[in-house]
Amino acid sequence: MSLRVVGAGLGRTGTHSLQIALQQLLGAPCYHMLEIIEHPEFIPAWQDAVDGKPVDWEAVMNGYSAAVDWPAAAYWRELAEWNPDAIILLSTRSSTDAWWKSANDTIFEISRREAPPVPALQAQQKMAVDMLTKTFTPNWSNEADAKKAYELHNETVRATAPRDRLVEWQPGDGWEPICSALSLPVPDEPFPHVNSTAEFRAMLGLDA
Repeated sequence: MSLRVVGAGLGRTGTHSLQIALQQLLGAPCYHMLEIIEHPEFIPAWQDAVDGKPVDWEAVMNGYSAAVDWPAAAYWRELAEWNPDAIILLSTRSSTDAWWKSANDTIFEISRREAPPVPALQAQQKMAVDMLTKTFTPNWSNEADAKKAYELHNETVRATAPRDRLVEWQPGDGWEPICSALSLPVPDEPFPHVNSTAEFRAMLGLDA
């Protein structure tokens, strides 16, 4: 199965909602960081990508019709090249400040914490922190540097992705931009909205 959607948007840009929406539209799984929690066997391949080693993308994405969120978004170029007919979906927030607040209160907070003494969780933590450090910014926990990296990432996607494949989307945009790009009918039901900051923190016990 080839990817029909390559997500270039970073984490905390509505990517979990996109995952659910794309699975509904395409009738097949959509890759997301949550997949690594359920399938720790993916971790070595992503660690290889972070370390600059060759990756068999077909094996990593086997059975998936789309990929959004980190870590896939860090390698959107490679995934887009491997899937030349896929649209490139750049999801963003309403503002850089909104993105930072959400990312800092969720992804970055859990990344700053020591992983539990469970090999799979420690390997996932190492991969995620290495990915942030090497593909995003070494100072990802610093507000000013993270904001600059977020804006640079989005500008780079806009400047380098083929115009006829690039679709920009924000959480309030709903189904229409995606369905139009994929030539699919717009579903009758509302676009899913999940994984708010409060839900993320509750899921991982950050307020415990």
